[in-house]
Amino acid sequence: MKRILVLGAGQSTPYLTHHLLVLAEEHGWHVTVGDLDRDLAQQRVGDHPRGTAISFDVNDEQVRSTQIKRADVVINMLAARFQDLVAWDCVAHGKHMLSVSYRNRAVRDLGPDAQRKGILLLTELGLDPGIDHMSAMSVIDGVHARGGKILRFCSYGSGIPAPNQEHNPLRYVITWNPRNVVMASEQGAQYLENDKIKIVPWHHVFHHTWPVEVDGVGTLEAYPNRDSIAYMKTFGLQHVRTMIRATLRYPGWSETWEKIVRIGLPNENLRIPRLGERSYREVVEMFLPMTNVDELVETRLARFLGISPTGKIMENLTWLGLFSDEEVGCEGETPAAMMIHLLKQKLPLVPGMRDMVVIMHELDVEYGDSRSERITSTLVAEGEANGFTAMAKAVGLPTAVTAKLLMLGELKLTGSHIPTQRSIYEPVLREMAGAGLEFVENLQRLE
Repeated sequence: MKRILVLGAGQSTPYLTHHLLVLAEEHGWHVTVGDLDRDLAQQRVGDHPRGTAISFDVNDEQVRSTQIKRADVVINMLAARFQDLVAWDCVAHGKHMLSVSYRNRAVRDLGPDAQRKGILLLTELGLDPGIDHMSAMSVIDGVHARGGKILRFCSYGSGIPAPNQEHNPLRYVITWNPRNVVMASEQGAQYLENDKIKIVPWHHVFHHTWPVEVDGVGTLEAYPNRDSIAYMKTFGLQHVRTMIRATLRYPGWSETWEKIVRIGLPNENLRIPRLGERSYREVVEMFLPMTNVDELVETRLARFLGISPTGKIMENLTWLGLFSDEEVGCEGETPAAMMIHLLKQKLPLVPGMRDMVVIMHELDVEYGDSRSERITSTLVAEGEANGFTAMAKAVGLPTAVTAKLLMLGELKLTGSHIPTQRSIYEPVLREMAGAGLEFVENLQRLE
C-alpha cells in the first residue's frame, strides 16, 4: 500500500488532508498525519479508514526517520526552520518531499543528491510562494510563445478577511502560521524598478508601501516581499526593467505594524526572563527610554514613536492589547513569541467570518510590431463561513495535486525545485480552476 505522510496539522492543512483522504479512498492509499498535538492531527483525519493520526516531534530523530522511511511522499507543513531536517531524511531514505515553505540554500544544495536518489524535493508549493509562481509562469510562457518581450513584472499576494463583513480594527485575521506575520520584515526586501535596484532594510519594509487596485476588491496597500530580483532568473525575466513581488493588506495595516517593528517587538533573539508572568504593559515599557518614567506608558510610547497619542495608530495598539495589565501567558521568552501569542488571541477567524486570498500579476509586454499591452491576471477567492478557509484551500490543493502526480508516477522531475515547470503548473492550475480557484486575465492596450 502506498503511503503519504503529512507533517504538521495547523491551519493550512484541513483542505489538504480532506483532499488526500478522498484520493486515498479512490486509489487505495493511506494518509498519516503527524503533529506534536496528536488530538489536532486526529481532527484532520477524523474516523476515515484511510487515515491515521500520530504524535510527531520533528526533533526526535528516531521517530522522524522511522515515519519518513515508511512513506512514499512526505508533505512538510511544519515551520520553515524544520525544512532541512525533513529534507535530509527524505534524501537519506529516497522519499519525495513537498513543502510550502521557501526553498533555502540547504534544500537547494541537496538537489544533486535528490537526483541521484531519483526523488523530488519540491518547495514553495502553497499560495505565496506557490500558486503565484505557477500562475506567473503560465502567463510568462504564453507571452514568450506569442513572441512578446516582458518589460515589467509585478506580482502581488495576500490572505486577508473577505470584504463586506464586520472587521476588527486591523482588518486582518490569522489563517496561517502567525510567526510568518510577526516576522514578515525580518529579511528586508529588494526589487528592481526602472532598471534600478531598490533595497529596503528590515525596519523600513512597512514604510515602503503603495496602493494597488484589485478588481472586485478595491484599493489595497502593497509592501515589498523579500528578494524579488532572485526570481528574475527563475522566471526567465533577466531583461525586465521592473521586477517586484509584494504582499497586499487592507490600507492601514502597514502604518500600525511599522510602529510595532519600530518598538522592537518582532524579535526572536532577545529573551525576557519570566515573560509569561509579566503584563503586556510591562513588556512594552521595557522598550522605552528611561525618561519621564512617571508618565503613562501610552504617552511615552506615542512620543517615542512620534505619533498622536489619540490617533488611529494608538487606538489600534490599545485594541491589540499592548497596554493591558493582563499576563502575557505565552510559551517562549522572546518578544516575537509574545506577539505570536497575542495575534492568535486577538485576530482569529471568528465563527461565520470568511477569509479571502488574492494573487495578481501585472505584466507590461512589447511585441515586434510595436504593439504594447498590459496583462493583468487575477485570482480572488473567498473561503466558506464555518467551512474551509480560502487559505487552506489555496495552500492545500496545489500540494495535494502534486502529491497525486507523484503517487501515480505522472511527475518524473527529480532534484530540488520550485513549481515553475509546465509539468507541475498545468495540472495544478487546471484542478484549481475546477475547484473554483481560477485566474481571470485582462488585456489593456498601452500607447
